[in-house]
Amino acid sequence: MSPLQDLTTLDQQHLWHPFTPMQQWCAPDHTPLLLVEGHGCTLRDQFGNDYLDGNASIWTNAHGHAHPVINAAIIDQLGKVAHTSFLGFTHEPAIRLAKELVDLLPGSKITRAFFTDNGSTAIESAARMALQYWKQNGWPGRDTLIAFDRAYHGDTLGAASLGGIPLFKGSGNDFGYRVITVPSLEALDAMSAEERHRIAAVVIEPLIQGAAGMRLWPQGMLKALDSWCEEQDVFLILDEVMTGFGRTGTMFACEHESVVPDFLCLAKGLTGGYLPLAVTLTTERVFEGFLGEPHEGRTFFYGHSYAGSQLGCAAALASLRVFRDEHVLEQLPAKMALLGALMADLPGYRQCGMIAAMTIDSPDLSLGAKICLVARKHGLLTRPIGNTIVLMPPLCVTLAEIEHMVAALKAALDEITPPACRTA
Repeated sequence: MSPLQDLTTLDQQHLWHPFTPMQQWCAPDHTPLLLVEGHGCTLRDQFGNDYLDGNASIWTNAHGHAHPVINAAIIDQLGKVAHTSFLGFTHEPAIRLAKELVDLLPGSKITRAFFTDNGSTAIESAARMALQYWKQNGWPGRDTLIAFDRAYHGDTLGAASLGGIPLFKGSGNDFGYRVITVPSLEALDAMSAEERHRIAAVVIEPLIQGAAGMRLWPQGMLKALDSWCEEQDVFLILDEVMTGFGRTGTMFACEHESVVPDFLCLAKGLTGGYLPLAVTLTTERVFEGFLGEPHEGRTFFYGHSYAGSQLGCAAALASLRVFRDEHVLEQLPAKMALLGALMADLPGYRQCGMIAAMTIDSPDLSLGAKICLVARKHGLLTRPIGNTIVLMPPLCVTLAEIEHMVAALKAALDEITPPACRTA
């Protein structure tokens, strides 16, 4: 047995992969794909096969793999110190990163950055801040969070309680925060005055819901929700874990409708897809609501061992430098246009910036996985959400690579579901 074969055997014997049916993974006739190298939009497996990274390594990678600027920043930081506690201490990379993130929304009410390590904890931070703020600032009755049907906000207990997809909540759905799930903005207007007075915050994935199957919100909905929250004096939490850092064509999705929330939750692309780091951006109003003497108990007692990781902050600063120096956002319109033109004839097609999706309408819910598996033969790696196939490449993708990705997807689609067999 070769060393690589031995590794895949050990994987099947000892690992438990997230969101993965492990019985099929561990089957004797299944060979796990072991990714060993990456450069730009290309990943290489244990057999030397190259693939285009069609989902940006689960929606994280912004500038491609092994980007020299980010690599150099991490190496430079390693030469100083890799990690120090952020609880009662500070360091330059976090200070500079906080300032740069706040400056991405110039003139707005966003002034503060609270660092954690992943999207779920960014959401947890916002939810806990919102609830604690009202409790200790004269409104203890505001104990309810509003979320939307089919939402996904992470897998930790509180974040999962905000989710609207039962499958992702595990064995039970009655846990976590007091949450009311609504289908639309109109449902908020239909709530009683008593219920509205209990609302601490509304949380939403702006413009597009990811795990719901790339479900688009109607244009103008976000702006209307922002106005509703202002009228009710309710905090607005935007989950931009997926949509942040160029995915929708602007740095943040909320910019499309000129909305600045009370909490902006970011992760995934924050470090360019290199290291775990997340941030909850918020306002001076929220921050001041936690000030007081230690005996008053107003402190925000929440945090993680690797919050504000020095390596993560160094990578994030380098990623923002790449955005500026390589004019990443300015190059996106041509890429978005080509992606849309090439995929427009696919079933159930929709697009939000550099996020594109198609859906096969079939009772066979395994078709999406089969299509993605066949797409590997044509040099494309991506992952389905049920029968929805997503293309969300790194932002550095070239026009030629976009053409290759879509061609690979179409070839796989034709092999699994020939055009004559498809339903509308």
